[in-house]
Amino acid sequence: MTTGEILRALRAECPIPSQLPAHADQVHCWLLGLLPELGLPLDDAALRRLSRGAFARYAGRLYPGATEADLRVLTALFTWFFLVDDACDGPNRLTPEQIRALRNGTLALLHDGTRLRQTGLTGPLRRLLVLAWREPRRRMPARWRVRFADAVARHLDGTWQEAVNKETGRRPGVDEYVELRRSTSAAEVSYPLVEFVSGRPLPDPVYHHPLLREIARTGNDLLSWYNDLASLDRDRTTAGGHNLVLALQTELDLPEAEAVERAAEHWQEAMRRFVALRATVPSFGPALDRAVADHLDGVAYAVRGTIDWTFESARYPVSAAPPTSRP
Repeated sequence: MTTGEILRALRAECPIPSQLPAHADQVHCWLLGLLPELGLPLDDAALRRLSRGAFARYAGRLYPGATEADLRVLTALFTWFFLVDDACDGPNRLTPEQIRALRNGTLALLHDGTRLRQTGLTGPLRRLLVLAWREPRRRMPARWRVRFADAVARHLDGTWQEAVNKETGRRPGVDEYVELRRSTSAAEVSYPLVEFVSGRPLPDPVYHHPLLREIARTGNDLLSWYNDLASLDRDRTTAGGHNLVLALQTELDLPEAEAVERAAEHWQEAMRRFVALRATVPSFGPALDRAVADHLDGVAYAVRGTIDWTFESARYPVSAAPPTSRP
């Protein structure tokens, strides 16, 4: 089977239903109007690439219950992370030192607010994050804001570590890669945003409950490994071995086709574990069960949303047509 065929087969096996809010395409149009106003250096070709990235649809698939106003916030955040990802992973990528400065500037803004200038986070990226952070900062409690900022720190620390690995020629083994990928995927950043949408933040002891954390890690692996399969053509030459297929291929001395099959088998095993773990979640009491259900649904939607978005975003070769309004 080709990689595209495997991706389609795994999509067919996914038991999580597809979701997409009706206003996702309106938010997409809003984003395209916003980006030039931020001062991003966008010619027509760059704006088309961002348009075909379908970031509003990705955010909508992860948070199908978001109002149009909240989906704008989420789409702005998603776009910020994708712009950072491109800056850190493109042909003229940031150095590890520049990524560290960006990380520190970002955390200073998330913790201290927007009145002070942050070295390392300037220009359009700063303006976009200021815009996106305004509502979460206003509406969410301090403990949630700290939790979100900690997740962003882990993500940018992982991005920095990957950049260091590439600079030094270090190719991680499978176990090391899987752990690093849990940071670089930004899935852990997406999970607290479920509480922003629902307005029901979880207490820290519940959010960090071992079973809920294991479910979240498994969901992270599922979306990360699916993305690795979809990104394989690009990652062969740019990722420095930071892809599950490439790590398996190197560590086990496999032909690429067999490594692809092994990665798909890992995904299938993780999906079976994900379904089984969700079935064991106990009641946390009537005051918390709805918020816990929202959180678990959010982890699931992150998996299914990534799968569906892969087939409608021009960032991936399996996307055959422009996005439509269909779920």
